[in-house]
Amino acid sequence: MTTIESRTGDTDEKILIGKGEQPAWLTLGLANRHGLVTGATGTGKTVSLQVMAEGFARAGVPVFAADIKGDLSGISQAGEAKDFILKRAGEMGLAFQPDRFSTVFWDVFGEQGHPVRATVSEMGPLLLSRMMDLNDVQEGVLNIAFRVADEQGLLLLDMKDLRAILSFIAEHAAELTTQYGNVSKQTVGTIQRQLLVLENQGGTKFFGEPALALKDFMRTDRDGRGMINILVADRLMQSPRLYATFLLWMLSELFEELPEAGDPPKPKLVFFFDEAHLLFNDAPKALMDKIEQVVRLIRSKGVGVYFVTQNPVDVPDKVLAQLGNRVQHALRAFTPRDQKAVAAAAQTFRPNPKLDTVKAITELGKGEALVSFLEGNGTPAMVERVMIRPPTGRIGPITPEERKAVMASSPVKGKYDTTIDSESAYEVLQKRVAGTAASPGTAAGGASGDATAGGGVLGQLTNIVGTIFGTNRPRGQRLSTGQLIARDLTRSVTTSVVGGVAGKLGKSVGGQLGGTVGRAIVRGTLGGLLRR
Repeated sequence: MTTIESRTGDTDEKILIGKGEQPAWLTLGLANRHGLVTGATGTGKTVSLQVMAEGFARAGVPVFAADIKGDLSGISQAGEAKDFILKRAGEMGLAFQPDRFSTVFWDVFGEQGHPVRATVSEMGPLLLSRMMDLNDVQEGVLNIAFRVADEQGLLLLDMKDLRAILSFIAEHAAELTTQYGNVSKQTVGTIQRQLLVLENQGGTKFFGEPALALKDFMRTDRDGRGMINILVADRLMQSPRLYATFLLWMLSELFEELPEAGDPPKPKLVFFFDEAHLLFNDAPKALMDKIEQVVRLIRSKGVGVYFVTQNPVDVPDKVLAQLGNRVQHALRAFTPRDQKAVAAAAQTFRPNPKLDTVKAITELGKGEALVSFLEGNGTPAMVERVMIRPPTGRIGPITPEERKAVMASSPVKGKYDTTIDSESAYEVLQKRVAGTAASPGTAAGGASGDATAGGGVLGQLTNIVGTIFGTNRPRGQRLSTGQLIARDLTRSVTTSVVGGVAGKLGKSVGGQLGGTVGRAIVRGTLGGLLRR
């Protein structure tokens, strides 16, 4: 039996978002069909987002949201019974009672929240190219770098690893060109310069270990309510491409990691993507196709994605068609272009014969919205004009002292705060260079006589192996065909053997990606590393 909670207005199956001529409900069982919150600046989008986040949390659904201006942080503190809030709650028949929600703050820069990190290997070449704004040729060379690292079991954890593998392929450009295609030192140099820009934007802090475990987003508190994860994004927004690519990476990781869930009675996680237009601005068609695919398929993993932006036209049609739950705040029509945008926004709703949608969009007051949520059969309801219900958490930002108190009681306190520098591509390649440099001197001084000439049978065996594999050839001399075949065969065998060992060692040795060392690397839809 469905019961209505008088304090919140929610039921066991629905969240109350607002009320007009009738209540506007968001059905939990259809919340993974995604949604869209739009409207001009200052019209109430953040409050609508907070109302939805609170409703999901009460229903036991974890939430992730980016906080661009700091206003959303108030959800972690009890609301204030101000006159306008009490008045609106009374008009809706709600008994307003302040509430606070279990909140975890995250921050790429580690200043106002727990650090958020990903490894370079997990990010993958496609998203990294997007982050650095590389052209097709440069992206191709970056793909070669990742391919070489994957095949040789080199972990790309942080920025110095990426620089090391790029230097490696530049030094071996002639050899790699015959196998993978043209690799020029000039192109590698351009990528290195773009890496410098990324480092200046904060990439050094973002890439590394311990990498974020997405299961830490999908928690409930001791009362069974969903944890609200807030990404502090005020500084991150100064680098829009880094912000958009980071959130897209998180979305792709959820898509690749979570098992199929079909249509659960409520989502496993709800993901709010604020300033969503940044995701689509200047995105190449190949990336757009991947984004559309992830958005379309991730609902079957039990994840609801809600884009927040100013106008529905900011979202490509293929993605817009996947967003079933809509909240439209006011738009202003001061210019012919604005008027076209308003008309386009109105056309995204199912018409209501009692409502002039185009006119209503321009007349909406602060806190009012046009809404259309999916009904029981999965079809959009007719558009309705409603007043958004008041949130029960605080409206507006919290103080630095309150933020520190929330972080001190966080369930992930201490887990991500200290950077780990595991042995990875940079260290391995440095050892290779050091070993190559030491070999000629050692041979000249006779220091290795016990292992070679002085070793009798062992010395002869070493010479034979060196001849077969080409390891004793003069520097710069090309390998023979037989030596190439022997080397490739040995690499294949070594990969299988080492892969079995590394799989058992898992993430406890050689960094969190240790389980992938020596194995064939498998990458997902958006090029991220798949954990198998």
